[in-house]
Amino acid sequence: MNDKKGQSPVHAQNPAQGIEEAMKRIKHRLVVFSGKGGVGKTTVAVNLAYSLAGTGMRVGLLDADITGPNVPQMTGITGGLSADRGMINPHDANGVKVISIASLVAEGTPIIWRGPLRSKVIEQFLGEANWGDLDMLIIDLPPGTGDEVLTIVQRTSPEMAIIVTTPQEVALIDARRATNMAKSMDIGEIAIVENMSGLVCPHCGETIDLFGSGGGEDEAKTLSVSFLGRIPIDPSARTAADVGRPIVLQSPGSNISLAFAAMSKKIKEVLK
Repeated sequence: MNDKKGQSPVHAQNPAQGIEEAMKRIKHRLVVFSGKGGVGKTTVAVNLAYSLAGTGMRVGLLDADITGPNVPQMTGITGGLSADRGMINPHDANGVKVISIASLVAEGTPIIWRGPLRSKVIEQFLGEANWGDLDMLIIDLPPGTGDEVLTIVQRTSPEMAIIVTTPQEVALIDARRATNMAKSMDIGEIAIVENMSGLVCPHCGETIDLFGSGGGEDEAKTLSVSFLGRIPIDPSARTAADVGRPIVLQSPGSNISLAFAAMSKKIKEVLK
């Protein structure tokens, strides 16, 4: 590992041991799945992290989407990662510890790596980082069911998986795959979040179901998993993310922030 942005990390000789030691200091591990891109998976992961941190929990957030890392943009992180005695120092972004490959490459640089190399970097982020003592580590997985997802689930033994979907059928098809993968890997608690669930018209106050409504809840019942809740469409969430300020911090009283707060309460109850 080095502290210069744009250079690749150096892998540990025994990553499994490092990960095992790191996980002993983290009470709960939660992974955020999506069967496809574009359903708001990272938005959910980021805002859940800050919502849980707002309840007094010590929270870490790992951006494991190596080829499409967006967490630094959404959390206002700039600059590279530093190292201390060979260990990576996560960024402290408003009280949440964050690590992303975006902090190691120049802006706009594509990550053209095969699966095994992506998995090795994730192992380093898990086992060679100064996560310290955490109440919760939230891992933002890449979309789909590929190598990185397998690596993380096998290495961290998460207690809970959250599947993010929109209400439309084309997204639900992929959400089923992600849910069934989580089941096959014996993750104890699995819950579905229905994102982009309705837009409140700013002029008349009526709810417009742009992508339908209720599909995520129906799917949770069909698959016999928990339904965590609905997140409405809120244009201010997009503008907040663009300036590096999660909506739960930017506008804590908004409907979308209250939805995240309700989900955070459910997560704490389940994991307690």
